[in-house]
Amino acid sequence: MAGTFIEISEVGPRDGLQSISPIMPTAAKKAWIAAEAAAGVREIEVGSFVPAKILPQLADTAEIVAYARTIPGLTVAVLVPNLRGAEAAVAAGAHKITIPLSVSETHSLRNVRRTHAQMLEETAAIAALIKAQPPENRPKFEGGLSTAFGCTLEGVVPEAKVLEIAEALMKAGCDEVGLSDTTGYANPAQLKRMIRAVRGVVGDHACSGVHLHNTRGLGLANALAALDEGITTLDASLGGIGGCPFAPGASGNIVTEDLAFMLAAMGYDTGIDLEKLLAVRDVVKQALPDTEMYGFTPDAGLPKGFCGAWGV
Repeated sequence: MAGTFIEISEVGPRDGLQSISPIMPTAAKKAWIAAEAAAGVREIEVGSFVPAKILPQLADTAEIVAYARTIPGLTVAVLVPNLRGAEAAVAAGAHKITIPLSVSETHSLRNVRRTHAQMLEETAAIAALIKAQPPENRPKFEGGLSTAFGCTLEGVVPEAKVLEIAEALMKAGCDEVGLSDTTGYANPAQLKRMIRAVRGVVGDHACSGVHLHNTRGLGLANALAALDEGITTLDASLGGIGGCPFAPGASGNIVTEDLAFMLAAMGYDTGIDLEKLLAVRDVVKQALPDTEMYGFTPDAGLPKGFCGAWGV
């Protein structure tokens, strides 16, 4: 465990901002991304290429990507719902592209207005677009298995369907798939079982990240379960901002600050300076003064004498 590197992928500028009404000014987004990168966060999902009329909060994503690419060592990630979005992402220079395919078809129709078959067609078209780029310009392509643990619209999501969609995404050209607890339904035992099952279909190398929500208070417990299964990338949002605007009741991403503290205390390497990370909250609060931010570590502060692994 000691020295093992775990990637915390910050999703607040995308998943957080898309879920709240206030629109953060472009300059403030840039300040947020710069401050978090300076704190040691190496991957940030900076936005989503969706029509501005649907998510005006993310209308400046192309400009944000261009800015984020100027930060040395930062992996600039974006979400795209279709080929058009992927074309914009490639043109902007994103390093990583994620397409969300909801295992719950009802949620897929609500979220991206497409069936599974239509989304797999989009996925194949995006894979072809990426393959047509010069090797040095090809972004990593992830298929996000949304609502993989349950759906607020359909209820139970069969595990067999998750495996079917995971395999289909890889056949369509994704480099990897990520498990997403879009609705905050997952529990640790279920998460472990699902990671093993999906890896049995796509291979260990093609399932290394999870996106978890803290809707029912199980976010960090689920993160620990994922670590036990060898997951090396965990999504989180500064202050726990976020959710899914098209899944009723899907509140609360894992709090980046709490996750970073837990990992550091356990002896994992995240590359993050916790004091600098906690200070990033001030940047966000100034731009979003009426948006509630969560987190136990920011409220309690770091333990006296804390300098890394704690009691390990």
